[in-house]
Amino acid sequence: MPKMKTHSGAKKRFKVTGSGKIKRQRARHVHKFQERSKRHSRRLVPDIVVAPADAAKVKRLLGK
Repeated sequence: MPKMKTHSGAKKRFKVTGSGKIKRQRARHVHKFQERSKRHSRRLVPDIVVAPADAAKVKRLLGK
């Protein structure tokens, strides 16, 4: 069997925590901040844990 390759897009978007959970950045937290209110921009700052329904799929893409 050949080695399993990690999905290039997934490894840029997701990080695995020490306890095995998967973190992701919130949507719309990349650019165009001048169009959003400061409150909205601050709300988008913290990373969140991926939903349990999607976690297995993301782990498979990451090769975990």
